Amino acid sequence: MKVYENILDNTETSMGQLELKTAVFKEGEYIPERFTCDGDDINPLIEIRGAPEGTKSLALVVDDPDASSGGVWDHWVLWNIDQKTQYIHEDAIPAGAVVGTTSWDKNVYGGPCPPKGDKAHRYRFKLYALDTLLNLPETAHKSELEQAMEGHIIEQTVLTGLYGRK
Repeated sequence: MKVYENILDNTETSMGQLELKTAVFKEGEYIPERFTCDGDDINPLIEIRGAPEGTKSLALVVDDPDASSGGVWDHWVLWNIDQKTQYIHEDAIPAGAVVGTTSWDKNVYGGPCPPKGDKAHRYRFKLYALDTLLNLPETAHKSELEQAMEGHIIEQTVLTGLYGRK
């Protein structure tokens, strides 16, 4: 996993229309195998646009609400992403961002990995624009992040991809 400085392009970004996308899949489409446990198990390039005025940081959670465990499975938990970040590069985290603990009790991206034979699961990439920086340790899980974000979410958006294994 690489850490990189924030790379900004010279295009203007609209304020107040928070947008999260990736070139590797569109809303409701299948996530390529490369970004799953069956491939390289790395995060895809993610593009962020339109952080609203007053945003001090961003948080990103990737989870699976269809997990066979009966609950939601957390694949990636990030916070204190610089509000000017426009790209989270493939297999990398932005400098200064904190990677929290996933459902695997690891502090890394864990790609989609539903049980073989299950119908395709949904994977939600949830982005939050916050009016503060968060003071949480890397040991924090998504539930602690959600609690810390209460009352600080200015805007949020979600991108959902699918993945199933044969």
